[in-house]
This record gives sequence, C-alpha cells and structure tokens, in this order.
Amino acid sequence: MIYGLLLVVQVAVSLGLIALILMQHGKGADAGAAFGSGASATVFGAAGSANFLSRSTAVLAVVFFLNSLTLAYLAASSPEAESLLDQMEAMEEEGDGPPGLPAEVLPGQEPPGGSGPQSGRPADVPD
Repeated sequence: MIYGLLLVVQVAVSLGLIALILMQHGKGADAGAAFGSGASATVFGAAGSANFLSRSTAVLAVVFFLNSLTLAYLAASSPEAESLLDQMEAMEEEGDGPPGLPAEVLPGQEPPGGSGPQSGRPADVPD
C-alpha cells in the first residue's frame, strides 16, 4: 500500500522536476534576449524567476532523493517473492495441484484408471 503511494509520488515529483528544469534559462540564455526571447522571464519578475524556479527545483530534488531512498529501502526489506515456477514445483511436491485443475492432471503422475482411451489419452501416445 505505502509502496504504491510512494511510487505515485515519485512519478509526480519526476514530472514536476522535468517541467521546472525545462522552464529555467541557461547561463547563455541572456544573449537570446536581444532577439525577443527575454520577454518570457517577466512572468515571475526580473530577478524572481531564478529564485522561485531554482528553489522549487531544489525542494523537488530533495523530495525526489528522499523518496528514492525510501523506495529502495522498502524494496530491499520486503520478503523476496517466489517465482511462479517455484510455487508450481512446491505444489507438485506437496501433492496439491494448481488451482482449478484436478489432481489427476498433474504432470509426472499416473492418472487413475491406467492409460488408454478411457483415461482421455489416445492409445498410441506413450507414457
């Protein structure tokens, strides 16, 4: 439950970081202001855009790294799930069949009633 919630937060923070980084001007972006691209910096004020965007990026970066560490800890501390093949082998050893299949259908076991047309297999199929 908590792992799924943290994963959703991680994706949202990642998308926010991408958006904030793409909105910021690079160091060489001032040369483009002579050609008309400097007007977009006035959204947050002349000096306010660098402070607002850089602080927001720093906050989201801290949240991203803390969330990444938490997700890694949760993934490492959770018990390792067995694969489906391991579960099937364990069920065969215990004599239980997979859910929904009768026990006589398990591979490696002789079906009740012997072999032949009455057991559901053709007579020409070797055992």
